[in-house]
Amino acid sequence: MHEGNYPRARFRRLPPASGRFVTPFVLSVFMSGIVSAVVTIKGVGLGAEFLNNWPGAWGASWIIAFPSLLLLLPIVRRIVSAIVEQPAG
Repeated sequence: MHEGNYPRARFRRLPPASGRFVTPFVLSVFMSGIVSAVVTIKGVGLGAEFLNNWPGAWGASWIIAFPSLLLLLPIVRRIVSAIVEQPAG
């Protein structure tokens, strides 16, 4: 074990530059999944209708979420750095 007792990755890791695409990809998967699940449950309830409708709702929302994050994350980072004090050093 290394780095804080986490098991060593058994796959080849992506280069650091890919983080600018991987971060919004992973964030968009989680956020679109959560939001589409909440909206689907609110619309049809939790049951068979949910299972029938949620995957399509998730896919449709992810198609919008991923490119949106690609465009908005640099802007959000600039806004956050303008209002949050950066650590010294």
